[in-house]
Formats: sequence, structure tokens, C-alpha cells
Amino acid sequence: MNEINAKKGKIVIISGPSGVGKSTITKKIVELIDEASLSVSVTTRPKSMTEKDGIDYWFISKEEFQKRIKNGMLLEYANVFGNMYGTPKDKVDEALEAGKIVILEIDVQGGKQVKAVYPDAIMIFILPPSDETLSERIENRGRDSSETIEKRLDGANAEIASAKQCYEYLVVNEDLQQAIDECVQIIQQLKTKNIIS
Repeated sequence: MNEINAKKGKIVIISGPSGVGKSTITKKIVELIDEASLSVSVTTRPKSMTEKDGIDYWFISKEEFQKRIKNGMLLEYANVFGNMYGTPKDKVDEALEAGKIVILEIDVQGGKQVKAVYPDAIMIFILPPSDETLSERIENRGRDSSETIEKRLDGANAEIASAKQCYEYLVVNEDLQQAIDECVQIIQQLKTKNIIS
């Protein structure tokens, strides 16, 4: 392996249905792995009271989002329950050039788009221990209307079925610490072998 490739970073895609705990898991991975960097997505959805612009998401207008699509500035993007989400290409490229392990917390549709551009990206899907647990977690967030919760739960089964066909790693989040440890272990093993494939 030549020196340039050895220094280049890697992409790790982490996906899972809404409410499965993937945000908590990805934040802990970034804390535990020095070279890990979390890619901050852009979104057109409104910012909640607890979220910070540039930390949780970059909150932008629909017009700005469309402009970014047109100018090829997004690595991937998707419409999720009426709001647009996307990954800024320039930020990912900067982190990769700096030798970072770039964590993308995105949906399955976005994961497939990124894998097409970066075939050596590793894909980890976070599963709930049961449908009932997932339903409870979404309701406990207090962020969604009952109609949105129902849509999210309907979408979860289709997303899980799709992920089982293309994600290399499936991690069940029954115990949060165990799920975090398992994800860190997957990334550390790949880092040790200096491969992501």
C-alpha cells in the first residue's frame, strides 16, 4: 500500500430506524476513537429547542438545499418524512484527506448512495431489540406527533429489510453500552488491519 493511501481516511456509515439510538452511539464512537469525526448533515427540517446549528445539523432553507443539489455539493441526500437531509461533500473530503475516520449517520437510502461513491466504506446498521422497544423509544423522545411516530414505525420495517441485504454489520441496541462497544470494536478491528472493505 502506498503512503498516500495509507494516510487517507475511511468512511463508516451508521444507519438505523428513528429512535434506535444511533445518534447516541455515533457521538460515543467519536469520543472513544481519536481519529473519528462525525459528519454533520444539512437538513431543511426545523431546529428543535435542544439542537444546535452546526453541532446536531446544519439547518438550511429548502431553496439553499436545492442549490446545493444543483451544484453537486452533497455526497448523498434524501427526503425523509417531508424534510430533506444531506451530507456536505466538501466536509467529508476534507476529513478524509486529514486521515480521519468519517462517521456518517444517515439512512439506508443515503448509505447506498455513499457506498456507490466510496466502495470501501463500511456499513453498520443499528437494530432495535423489538418493534415494541422501538415504539417506546420514539414516543419517549417527545419530538414527534402520533402521526409521525406511526410513519416512522411503518418505515422502520422496510428500512431494516433493505439494510439486511447490503450492510456488512448488524448491531442490536438492547444494551446501549454493549452496542457502543460492539461498534467501536468493529471500527478498531478495521483500523488495525488498515482496511475497510
